[in-house]
Amino acid sequence: MRTILVSDIMTREPISIKPDTNLLECAKKMVQKRIGSLLLVEKGHLVGIISDYDILWALTKKEPEEIKKILAIDISPRKIATIKPSATIKEALEKMKKFKFERLPVIKEKELVGLITIKDILNFNPELYPELEEFASIREESRKLKLVEKAKDEHTYRDGVCEECGNFGRLYNSNGMMICENCRDY
Repeated sequence: MRTILVSDIMTREPISIKPDTNLLECAKKMVQKRIGSLLLVEKGHLVGIISDYDILWALTKKEPEEIKKILAIDISPRKIATIKPSATIKEALEKMKKFKFERLPVIKEKELVGLITIKDILNFNPELYPELEEFASIREESRKLKLVEKAKDEHTYRDGVCEECGNFGRLYNSNGMMICENCRDY
């Protein structure tokens, strides 16, 4: 199988906006286009990137009337990880993993030529990188562990397996352990 390049599967005309677009307009465009990020482009050059997370962050930190006054460039990260179209998909995945990004703008000779996302890679060939499935399962297990820890902290009862005797039944939180009524009485 030949080496697959970023240019083979990237989005060639990503949705972009001017850096002086306000956050409300950014949010409307993301909803309208059903995308999670916008590239800030001025005269063909990438000057920033804004994600749905950035907008949510601003919404929690600012007053509602201020959102219309905040410009996309104001909350865009100053340093942006990019990749060349001649890079391999493996290199793109490594860079995404290193910086914990789900998307990378594709730059050729200082000009924006595309955008590559995890979704693009998986849509192209999901079996190509089985480790992505492993990452997803690790993330899911981590989420489940957090839910278990949260349930242990609560004083409510629920059905489950007793951590003391292993029997299934109604559980109670006792000193951080979920135990059945029989073990609780001892």
